[in-house]
Amino acid sequence: MSLSIIFMGTPEFSVPTLRLLVDAGHRIVAVYTQPPRPGGRRGLDLQKSPVHQAAELLGLPVFTPVNFRDAEERERFAAFKADVAVVVAYGLLLPEAVLNGTRDGCYNGHASLLPRWRGAAPIQRAIMAGDEKTGMMVMKMDKGLDTGAVALTREVEIGPNMTAGELHDRLMQVGAKAMAEAMVKLEMNDLPLTPQRQDGVLYAAKIDKAESRIDFAREAPDVHNHIRGLAPFPGAWFEVEIGGRPERVKVLGSELAEGEGSAGQLLTDDLVVACASGAVRLTRLQKAGGKPLAATDFLRGTPLAAGTRLS
Repeated sequence: MSLSIIFMGTPEFSVPTLRLLVDAGHRIVAVYTQPPRPGGRRGLDLQKSPVHQAAELLGLPVFTPVNFRDAEERERFAAFKADVAVVVAYGLLLPEAVLNGTRDGCYNGHASLLPRWRGAAPIQRAIMAGDEKTGMMVMKMDKGLDTGAVALTREVEIGPNMTAGELHDRLMQVGAKAMAEAMVKLEMNDLPLTPQRQDGVLYAAKIDKAESRIDFAREAPDVHNHIRGLAPFPGAWFEVEIGGRPERVKVLGSELAEGEGSAGQLLTDDLVVACASGAVRLTRLQKAGGKPLAATDFLRGTPLAAGTRLS
């Protein structure tokens, strides 16, 4: 036995789930993903999403509507007469006609322990807040923003120096296995749903580039969490004078360190920076137009002495 599934997803995060559902023998009757976007060096090439590319390699039919406002799009979705829709980081709002357009509705893989971190950036926000655990939840979607009843939960610990990129990759695999397990249970009519708690609701707003600048006048743990929560993208950054002019440097890794001093001042020659209280050591950096480098390699090309001011 197998389910007929409409898969809806866009970024790399969604791809392992699609592949695992195919490997499990389910019939993927359609793949929905966001339309190709301008890309390449000059932005002249249209680039297909990671899900689009994966679906084509798997020989699956792909659909790329801009939205579902047109009745024709909603009717096409319903015409597949699928058992269920699986949604993982699709990125488009789904109207009720789509949410109810399959026999068993839409099941979403969400990268947080709901109701904490509903919304667009749960991975980054969890780290930026200093959370020590998060997880993947499979929920049955309703018309609210990540408010659906929970079908399956898998917790994941957040290491003290783990970056958003590392957590993304971990949750990507955990989420794929969780969704595959949920579909087995759904097929067996053994997937009970539990309403989300009413307390502890937090929203994970989309990351704004204006948030990226590092404020060393915060406590050291907050600075550390800010750095790793934005690594590798968009990347937290500071400015420092190099060769008589200010340069922007991204920080892609850090750790807590001992030391006290004026906020933003380098305390040592190995990139220990004072914060409002405590200090952080910068472990991975990237200059504009350059490659990410470990601190030792960065310092070979850009020596920054103790006493240098970062802002």
